[in-house]
Amino acid sequence: MSGPGMSESGMSEGMTNRQTDTTPPAPGAVPRTTVLASGAFGALMMLTSVLVIVDAVQLPDTTAVVGPAVVPLPVGVLLGGVGAGLLVDSFTKLREAVPGPPWQSRAGLRVLALVIALILFAVLLPLLGYVVSATALFVAAALLLGAPRGWRVVAYGWALAATVFLVFDRMIGLTLPAGPWGF
Repeated sequence: MSGPGMSESGMSEGMTNRQTDTTPPAPGAVPRTTVLASGAFGALMMLTSVLVIVDAVQLPDTTAVVGPAVVPLPVGVLLGGVGAGLLVDSFTKLREAVPGPPWQSRAGLRVLALVIALILFAVLLPLLGYVVSATALFVAAALLLGAPRGWRVVAYGWALAATVFLVFDRMIGLTLPAGPWGF
């Protein structure tokens, strides 16, 4: 079975080298890129919490029982707590993190396309209404993140957008842009 100039031991060494290259990481091992991304997101959450808390404290006082800072303050504190938890978790897992899979070749283009989809959502929202714009955003995001193509993605996006519209606009009374079709 060995070719010219190749011994049995050389063949088994080559096989062993290939096997170690493709051996999956141990169960429970976390890729280093995931740990670093979680830490960066935790730091961003902590920064956001500081901004939210500072803005909430600067809101004017009112004579109402429930003032304008009643929601932003706890949200800011929770953001900071979760962000700190992510940072501590990332720091403890960083020593045991394993090298992860290589970056996907077109990941940057997908992120750029998602940002463009969000901008288009904001531009089209007053023109087309919430349900149509949110459905388009859902479909774009799902397809960019690898969902299978087909009518189901559009159906799920429309169902989600219509449900949110009904809950917020009709049940809670928070007016969302209706668009030319009334939804």
